[in-house]
Amino acid sequence: MKLFIVALFGAAGVSAHGYVDNATIGGQFYQLYQPYGDPYWGAGAPPRISRKITSNGPVENATSIDMQCGGISAEGIVGSAPAPLHAPAEAGSTVNLKWTFWPDSHMGPMLTYMARCPDTGCQDWLPGTEPVFFKVHHAGRYTTDKSYPNDIWATTPFMTAENGGYNYTIPSCLKAGYYLVRHEIIALHSAWAEDGAQFYPSCHQLKVSGLGTVVPSSLVSLPGAYRSLDPNILINVWNAGPYTIPGPSVFTC
Repeated sequence: MKLFIVALFGAAGVSAHGYVDNATIGGQFYQLYQPYGDPYWGAGAPPRISRKITSNGPVENATSIDMQCGGISAEGIVGSAPAPLHAPAEAGSTVNLKWTFWPDSHMGPMLTYMARCPDTGCQDWLPGTEPVFFKVHHAGRYTTDKSYPNDIWATTPFMTAENGGYNYTIPSCLKAGYYLVRHEIIALHSAWAEDGAQFYPSCHQLKVSGLGTVVPSSLVSLPGAYRSLDPNILINVWNAGPYTIPGPSVFTC
């Protein structure tokens, strides 16, 4: 009965917000952490490549450590604990992430960062507030043509039950090793109101192979790369014109 109730709650919650449900990496399918299932399996929960999130809800404080990987810290619980596994991936390959159905009011940009973990792996590593992240992809607003409802944003394709997911490419020049990937949607629909913007970050772990030699040196911290009051976050999304995506430039080889 307990699992049945959780399943119902999870299904209802997903319709309101969302999270990254699964990934395809190196041709391999990975079910990512399930916030409405894994906690109730206890020791029987399957090991994941993705760090824990505690719900499908947003982080609403841009200065919180929860901004890093989507864990909601409450009552001594930190949701973003490291995952035990890493997905093998080749530098230069493309990773596909599938979100749960995304609400049509929650338009905004999508961003992906990577951070190089210690040589021993990501499974015991928490970056804290150190600058360790470099951005590998972002997408924002595609049109301000008001003939479209709510314009066309990076999130728009995810507002249908059937979508191809989101893709990012691992930079081909990266030095082989272990990497933490942080991916997020920033929902801007209520940013101008008292509620503020909503951040939906999550993290997964890779073991990258290849002949690259580059270790990016222009790094940012998360939290820290942007603030709730930044003009490209504190906006009226229905009236805004051209949009500048938050955070640093995208790293290129």
